[in-house]
Amino acid sequence: MKARGDFLDQDNILVMKSITKSFPGVLALDSVDIYVEKGEIHFIVGENGAGKSTLMKVLSGIYPYGDYSGDILFQDQIKHFHGIKDSVSCGIVIINQELALFPDLSVYENIFVGHEKLSRGFLMDWDETKKLAKKFLDIVKLDIDIYELVGPLGVGKQQLIEIAKALSHNVKLLILDEPFTGLDPINQLLLKEIIQEKAQAGKTIIFSTHQMEQVERLCSNISLINKGKIILEGELRAVKDSKKTKAIEVVFDGKVDIEKVENYLENVIVKENFVSGIVKKDHRSFLNWINKIVDVESFQVKIPTLEQIFIDEVRESR
Repeated sequence: MKARGDFLDQDNILVMKSITKSFPGVLALDSVDIYVEKGEIHFIVGENGAGKSTLMKVLSGIYPYGDYSGDILFQDQIKHFHGIKDSVSCGIVIINQELALFPDLSVYENIFVGHEKLSRGFLMDWDETKKLAKKFLDIVKLDIDIYELVGPLGVGKQQLIEIAKALSHNVKLLILDEPFTGLDPINQLLLKEIIQEKAQAGKTIIFSTHQMEQVERLCSNISLINKGKIILEGELRAVKDSKKTKAIEVVFDGKVDIEKVENYLENVIVKENFVSGIVKKDHRSFLNWINKIVDVESFQVKIPTLEQIFIDEVRESR
């Protein structure tokens, strides 16, 4: 698995080192380290209450410097964000699960609220604002009238408007906190396509989510967090490969004794011409044994899902 723990690694656009954050009676983050490379899609994965959103609020300045301990290094510079405007000015934009849109403003007004386009330094340049709003809506593939009020729109469209708004800030690092919540399958697919396109164009994206089935189809690197601690991190493929020898399936011609199978496997399932289970030690010793007593037609060393890996890691960390 690739080592990612060098604080000054030039491949890293972001390093969060020894981040610790407490609330009254609760240690929400316990010396958390995060390493994110330029242009990657990084998932911070964990159950509700694991510390994901707290970590993202530290990064974005919602919890300002001084409310936590540890260091944030962004684009090779130590950052002390005292509010969300500080992180946005550096190119870090967060889209929270609770969308920050104004329901009584139009689509184009929402995209540029807080950083309006001006002419002569003080007058609103409405023509330029509308032109750029259309441009960013095209980028997120949202065909909508820019004069529409945001309030009546569905969650999927509002999410895309938030992304258009983020892109209007010349974002370098986009943070999406539980972005799939409330989206139907079509909008989930559209969001994934947009994120992949942005990553291919050099943007760096962090997802914070508990929906692990979404992670496996999209991300390059992961950090699994539980009870405020990182319990596993690295490239998703390497993480899964490191766990793949635990589960095995064999199709064969003949008969096997389940009691003898249990010498090699746990959680054994035996059906006609089929056996599966979790390898106790080495899958090769099991295959050598079964190959002597039946004709093995095929076997598969199964790669576990991320959810299975997470459950195992949580169980082992207790």
